[in-house]
Amino acid sequence: MEQTTRRRARARAVAAVMAATAFGVAGCDAVGGDSPAPPGTAAKEGRPSPKPTPVWDTGPDSVAAVGDSITTGFDACAVLTDCPEVSWATGGSEQVDSLAVRLLGRTEAAGRSWNYAVTGARMADLPAQMARAAQRSPELVAVMVGANDACRETTSAMTPVADFRAGFREAMRTLREALPKTQVYVASVPDLKRLWSEGRTNELGKQVWKLGVCPSMLGDADAMDAAATQRRETVHHRVQEYNTVLEEVCAEDRRCRFDGGAVHDYRFGTGQLSRWDWFHPSIDGQSKLAEIAYRTVTATKP
Repeated sequence: MEQTTRRRARARAVAAVMAATAFGVAGCDAVGGDSPAPPGTAAKEGRPSPKPTPVWDTGPDSVAAVGDSITTGFDACAVLTDCPEVSWATGGSEQVDSLAVRLLGRTEAAGRSWNYAVTGARMADLPAQMARAAQRSPELVAVMVGANDACRETTSAMTPVADFRAGFREAMRTLREALPKTQVYVASVPDLKRLWSEGRTNELGKQVWKLGVCPSMLGDADAMDAAATQRRETVHHRVQEYNTVLEEVCAEDRRCRFDGGAVHDYRFGTGQLSRWDWFHPSIDGQSKLAEIAYRTVTATKP
């Protein structure tokens, strides 16, 4: 009898403790205490989950440009002269509305865009340009390079594709070591063969070509024999290979956008070519390049 009484007493004590514990938990939740809410509470209450920060910002607030004579505005304003004011990337000209102006506004672009392109530059020069650009900590770097790698004295002197790839990877690595989150816009190399076919109709332009403008493509501009045709086709094919490299290396970086071949595919006419050399972009041509770049940078998806 005594044992039975003790067992009943223990049972009542255990029940009392369990009831008190349950009441304590329920009471704490009921009065909004410090206990963390159970998983899924926010969703049940209809509160939206925070959206992840997008990898690509369509509105960067500073721009640096690297590349060659196209980005320096060469021959757009005067013969054999740079004219960065009309550069498609960073120029302040109202006739162009450069990428920087379209993104930042004309006043802001003047203080938050920088041009490190150099006339005559090739891919081998890009890492050093990228290092200089990185010192400004831009949110976007605009790249256009490769034409001079194909525009050599002879086709055999063109930059090998493997070297072109290695140079671009080094340039991207240089940027990433300094600025892991800076975005990169990469323009394709223009169709040099089309520029030849358009410019060869102008006698003044052909005389300027003889001064050394892209001899591998523009030399003996009127020659149509088998050797000349093969030479131009070799250059044309190499440009296509360079664009493949630009696209593939850019795709390795989640914050890089290639233009999808838009610059290469753009059908430059005589109105978009320099009236001095009929090869480099005119002011209107620079404006078209700016339009392509802006469209690529601001697209919701690449």
